[in-house]
Amino acid sequence: MKEKFKEIENEILNCQKCSLYKTRTNPVVGEGNAQAKIIFCGEAPGYCEDQKGIPFCGAAGNILDELLKSAGIKREEVYIANILKCRPPDNRNPQKEEIESCTPYLERQIKFIKPKVICALGNFSTAYIMEKYGLKDQIQGISKIHGRIFKPSTLFQNIKIIPLYHPAVATYNINMKEVLKNDFKILEKFKKF
Repeated sequence: MKEKFKEIENEILNCQKCSLYKTRTNPVVGEGNAQAKIIFCGEAPGYCEDQKGIPFCGAAGNILDELLKSAGIKREEVYIANILKCRPPDNRNPQKEEIESCTPYLERQIKFIKPKVICALGNFSTAYIMEKYGLKDQIQGISKIHGRIFKPSTLFQNIKIIPLYHPAVATYNINMKEVLKNDFKILEKFKKF
């Protein structure tokens, strides 16, 4: 099984499915426990992530680490990925074609890891994950559904989807950190099951 995961990683490192490969420094495969119960799915790498090839290693990553700690979760216990594996120029929003090109990698990562919970960070990730799991009719802006637990009915997997604000929101508005911490408390009950 590790070989399969390594195969996905190698494909991402050599990917040229969309034009983002031309401007990236490093694709960001994902990082963490390949048997994690919880996956965090962000939108796309930022500047620091592009430089280092590691997800959530900049300012938003520091906040994510703080939020995980507040919920009693170690970063190495979870898996962290993005819907896009390459940084869009100037941190612009992911484009539809880029999402369509890149998300098969994420889908394979999720299929391999078999998490119990997927935490979708931000609007783009939330919309993608919820649609993928048959929750399209429940998609709303993150400010309306953050911290809620959705239980899609899937034939093969008992999974929970939890939309959360992207940690970067607290870098722009420090008052949002308490909202994020409150949402992350929900995860305490899922870290051991």
